[in-house]
Amino acid sequence: MRHNKKFNHLSRKSAHRDAMLANMTISLIMHKRIVTTLAKAKALRVYAEPLINKTKDDTTASRRLVFKHLQNKEAVKELFSTVAAKVADRPGGYTRILKLGNRLGDNAKTCFIELVDFNEAMLEAKGQEKAAAKKSTRRSRKKAAAPAAEATAPAADEATETKE
Repeated sequence: MRHNKKFNHLSRKSAHRDAMLANMTISLIMHKRIVTTLAKAKALRVYAEPLINKTKDDTTASRRLVFKHLQNKEAVKELFSTVAAKVADRPGGYTRILKLGNRLGDNAKTCFIELVDFNEAMLEAKGQEKAAAKKSTRRSRKKAAAPAAEATAPAADEATETKE
């Protein structure tokens, strides 16, 4: 029976799968964005996000836990220095998957998987949207009605002055 066994085996034995996901996580940390198949990206997200979550408390124990999975000193150093600073206030969802289309050779679905806070183009677009939202002001009817009332009052004064 397959009770509670839902993860994708990716057509590999467990040792091969663990090594592949560790290597992909190292590449993701070092390059901030990688291109892979959709199935591997979904498996990588499940593997990498708990490791990124461990960087929120920079202790020796958490560094050793992450190093146990990755076995790469440079990746652990990068993860705890630059990545941890950017994801410190984020409650989760450290990766983003952007679908690209199908690969020509075998028609496999391909995608980008990237660290969310490191995509400058999307961060700039969000900043421009916020700036545009701040520029728009809401106009109420009272303020529009007040100048109209002032415009009619001087006209009445002019009419009284012409009679005198």
